[in-house]
Amino acid sequence: MGKNLRSVKEKLSDRLYKLDEAIDFLQTNKFAKFDETFEVIFKLGVNPVHSDQVVRGVAPMPCGTGKSVRVAVLVKPENDAKAKAAGADLVGADQIIEDVKAGKIDFDVCITTPDMMPKISMIAKVLGPKGLMPNPKLGTVAVDFESAIKKAKSGQVEFRAEKAGIVHTGIGKLSFKKDDLKSNFKSLFDSILKAKPSGAKGTYVRDLFVSSTMGPSLKVDVTTLSEIA
Repeated sequence: MGKNLRSVKEKLSDRLYKLDEAIDFLQTNKFAKFDETFEVIFKLGVNPVHSDQVVRGVAPMPCGTGKSVRVAVLVKPENDAKAKAAGADLVGADQIIEDVKAGKIDFDVCITTPDMMPKISMIAKVLGPKGLMPNPKLGTVAVDFESAIKKAKSGQVEFRAEKAGIVHTGIGKLSFKKDDLKSNFKSLFDSILKAKPSGAKGTYVRDLFVSSTMGPSLKVDVTTLSEIA
């Protein structure tokens, strides 16, 4: 443990924090020389190995994520101009597919239309392991590809419950205003609640922690989350 982190941890109280307090603490006690990511970790009452307990989705970030997103769009040639106008960074299905096959992946999100899925299946084994394969549940396979592009560019985060029901994702930068981080958190929290699977039993949201890239982890009192407007 580094000297700076040790010093910050010594200031922590052995109690549950409200989200406001946790954000204040991390912002006041930051020490990294770069703009850290504000991270959220949920412990959910699900076991993702069962198909009826999978939690997955996309949450829009109303205040952005603090980073630019490169979007590749694979549509029929006659729609390339529309995709570009909507904000796509890369268009041209055949060229993108050839680049991916050659190991060149210069994008963060891949969006397509349902009629293009058979063609994209040729690179599924490459995109899948990288979490880039278009998926209807994530809004990246859509007839209205223009709206999908705009949502991806404006800022959104993908969430998925991994082993032990853990959802871990960044929702902005530590330099954001507190109200902006709270707005992004509320969007994520609401999306996770909506994604509650039919197989979830008992308490759904069991624990919540927040942290920054270099900072400590603070446990948030989940009973206070209803206070977030």
